[in-house]
Amino acid sequence: MPFIISKVTPKITEEQEQALKIRLGKAIELVPGKSEEYLLLGFEDGYHLYLRGDKSQPIAYIQANIFGNEDHLGYDAFSREVTKIFHEVLEIPEDRIYINYTDIPDWAVGGMNIDRNRYF
Repeated sequence: MPFIISKVTPKITEEQEQALKIRLGKAIELVPGKSEEYLLLGFEDGYHLYLRGDKSQPIAYIQANIFGNEDHLGYDAFSREVTKIFHEVLEIPEDRIYINYTDIPDWAVGGMNIDRNRYF
């Protein structure tokens, strides 16, 4: 189950949020075995982010937590697409869009632990 959470300095309108949701749902398919069916998204807008001590320009910090992809397959294409999405939808310059990947070895949902080593 991938979980993508973004922290962005601009405010996000409902229309922009829907565009992000739809486009990220398609972009996650660039990572083998992932789809919108299990995608969890979170958006934090109006976030106070400083780069080099300055917060006057728009910026995005995106954390992509992905289960069971320790070889990082598809990350290059996914990174390009996510950068394009946030640039086009929120007008954030591409060089101010940062993506952090976290490998998730296990998840728990509904009280059940799902361990990567037991399912892959």
